[in-house]
Amino acid sequence: MSEQELLFRKINERFVRAFATYGLLTDGDHVLVGLSGGKDSLLLTELLARRARIAHPRFSVEAVHVRMENVQYATDTAFLQRFCQQLGVTLHLLTTRFQESPTKPACFLCSWHRRKQIFNLAQQIGCNKIALGHHQDDLLHTALMNLLYQGRFGTMPARLQMLKMPLQIIRPLCLVPEAMISRYAQLAQYEKQLKLCPYEHDTNRTFARHLFEEAERANPEVRYSLWNALEREGKLIEDATQE
Repeated sequence: MSEQELLFRKINERFVRAFATYGLLTDGDHVLVGLSGGKDSLLLTELLARRARIAHPRFSVEAVHVRMENVQYATDTAFLQRFCQQLGVTLHLLTTRFQESPTKPACFLCSWHRRKQIFNLAQQIGCNKIALGHHQDDLLHTALMNLLYQGRFGTMPARLQMLKMPLQIIRPLCLVPEAMISRYAQLAQYEKQLKLCPYEHDTNRTFARHLFEEAERANPEVRYSLWNALEREGKLIEDATQE
């Protein structure tokens, strides 16, 4: 077995454990994947497409890529189309933009408008779940951000039931460390984004990431300690939200 095959098996085991542990997939689900073109969303699309071919649970998968007109970054949409076609996944390409604000950061506005497009499409095509490519490190970094900047303990949950619309947000990569995804992306030769977001290295998340990395170097068990704390406090499943 090649390194790529062995690593995919390890990642897939964590993926399966996540949807079993947090109830992410059930028979009859119609899942829309947010496909940004980064390594995380590419892997998520591949995992879901492969899993959809298995008899249990029976679910269908489509993907959406949202282009933002006024943010200078780029993804090769021709590659995304080939990637999805090989997996048998329908890809929707959408374009939107946002009005800059003196009181709200560009990252917030960009994310909000992207999600609005994804939510609208999901309801138009009859999806009941939206899958996002956040991995375990993302959830742990978010927990630190919430502690440092908002004075509360919580994170992006693995499963979140929307209150104002009949949709669930699921994060099937929640048990997969980023390092495993990065290595698999190299072995699978995923194409990289043509131009990265200009705001991605200038955020509170970057500081939280560096802080977590320092903590993990000092104590390799910090990942599991923080994750266990989130589980004990019931922060990984949210049945309703006012978003």
